[in-house]
Amino acid sequence: MGRTLYILAAVLGALAVVSGVLSATGVAGSPGDAALWRTMAIWLLLAGLVVALLATMTRLWEQAEHRSEEQRREARRRKE
Repeated sequence: MGRTLYILAAVLGALAVVSGVLSATGVAGSPGDAALWRTMAIWLLLAGLVVALLATMTRLWEQAEHRSEEQRREARRRKE
């Protein structure tokens, strides 16, 4: 699950970069479009950062769950 979230964050970041370049170069058309592309770049960047944070938190949760499971197994072995 974490890996797919990292991929999604990377895609959103790449789209944010493309949107930022489109707003900076003026390829999009009229000057009003540049503000729209810039706004879209900011929102895509923020979404990418949130998804990256969720991916990191998911990975940390999985590691903690895995370690507690290992500790339980080792505690059972010691009791026997």
